[in-house]
Amino acid sequence: LKVGDWVVAIGNPFGLTQTATAGIVSAKGRFLGAGPYDDFIQTDASINPGNSGGPLVDQDGRVVGINAAIVSPAGGNVGIGFAVPVALARWVVDQIREHGAVVRGWVGVAIQAVTPDLARSFGLHGAEGALVADVTPGGPAAKAGIARGDVIVRWGDRRVQHSRELPLMVALTAPGTRVPVTIMREGQERTVDVAVERMPAEGRRESRAAPHGGGLEGWGLAVEPLGPDQARRLGLKAGTGVVVTDVADGSPADEAGLEPGDVIVEANRRPVRSAGDLGRALAAGRQRALLLVRRNGASIFIEMER
Repeated sequence: LKVGDWVVAIGNPFGLTQTATAGIVSAKGRFLGAGPYDDFIQTDASINPGNSGGPLVDQDGRVVGINAAIVSPAGGNVGIGFAVPVALARWVVDQIREHGAVVRGWVGVAIQAVTPDLARSFGLHGAEGALVADVTPGGPAAKAGIARGDVIVRWGDRRVQHSRELPLMVALTAPGTRVPVTIMREGQERTVDVAVERMPAEGRRESRAAPHGGGLEGWGLAVEPLGPDQARRLGLKAGTGVVVTDVADGSPADEAGLEPGDVIVEANRRPVRSAGDLGRALAAGRQRALLLVRRNGASIFIEMER
């Protein structure tokens, strides 16, 4: 797909089903600030509310993107629309099919853009690459010898022109892969091998509930005791209930609408004072569970099923 190619956006804008609008590819690799993995196709094909999720198709009928967003001061189309590249969408689908969730690569660095002033300070030839602002102790980058102040200029065989390109490059790399990373340090270029790991937040999401036992992981739940300050704010007695700290995507807890920060007070009509209480109550219900939850100062019942 090239800038200038003709494309057609298909969708249901304003409820008008099977609407097709035509335009060209205005730009590729657009960064909107929607997240660290932005990589949008920009098009002037008319995209309006209701188009999101519809395909962006080239002249040969091939899907090249998934319509996702517009820039519009008034809420309607002004010729600036965005689509997720189909390669990225396909990767996400493959991840979910294989793992049940999106598994991203991680190396343990915090980065920032290289400005012209910073480039001069670090002895670089131009304002390119990703400046390492911090390194996670014990992480893959730290183990490989990458340090604060290094500038990552190449990830494998791909050049890093701007810092915002690196997070997606790393995320798309399968955990366990060893990648040669080229860095600039004190004006000298060197290459180190980095062993990519799975992003910790995703790993914890699967395992954090396990130590408490009681089968909470089967419901996709991680909880911790309710602290005295939290209990006071919620108008509860200390030791009453447990706080939801994590909910696994696609799990029974997620499907039921549980959210981090919810306080589970009862499970299957039994009072909950600890993770063990919750595990035993859920085990008694086998495939179904009725929860009494405190959320935003109100009590609500939530039913989970698996």
